[in-house]
Amino acid sequence: MKRLMNKEDKPSYLYSPWRLDYILGEKAGDCIMCRYQNLGSDAENLIVHRAKHCYVMLNRYPYNNGHVMVVPYAHKCCLEDLDKEVWRDMCNLIRDTERILREVYACDGMNIGLNLGSAAGAGIAQHLHVHLVPRWSGDSNFMSVVAGERVIPESFESAFAKLKPEFAKLL
Repeated sequence: MKRLMNKEDKPSYLYSPWRLDYILGEKAGDCIMCRYQNLGSDAENLIVHRAKHCYVMLNRYPYNNGHVMVVPYAHKCCLEDLDKEVWRDMCNLIRDTERILREVYACDGMNIGLNLGSAAGAGIAQHLHVHLVPRWSGDSNFMSVVAGERVIPESFESAFAKLKPEFAKLL
């Protein structure tokens, strides 16, 4: 990710041109978060774990290896709309997912967050979800800067195969 610096040598913009295809691409009429949880196989939909009220899936447009999302089954756009039991399940799953990502990817850090509403950057604003993105010191590379492309050196199949057995231990 290229960081454009201001005079105080602090990042002022995050530059991620590889997401433009997703942003400008054709969107399905239905909620893809609901579709993924209900249609097809978990492997096909990149769902690595299902809990009582939420599931964990690999992000199809990742910022880094191991980029996953924790998604409630409930089609809600705001945290205040979630039942307390769903919120607890989601928080526990976020905590467990952080641990699993640290174990599987040996990352130096992690970005964890959610964007509520399209103005906040939510690509799928109608169905809230929490992103967990493993990070390593120096993980930005020249491809993002020079070619406007992001290099994710791991296939979805490989990430799925690494994460699925670790999440199975939660059951």
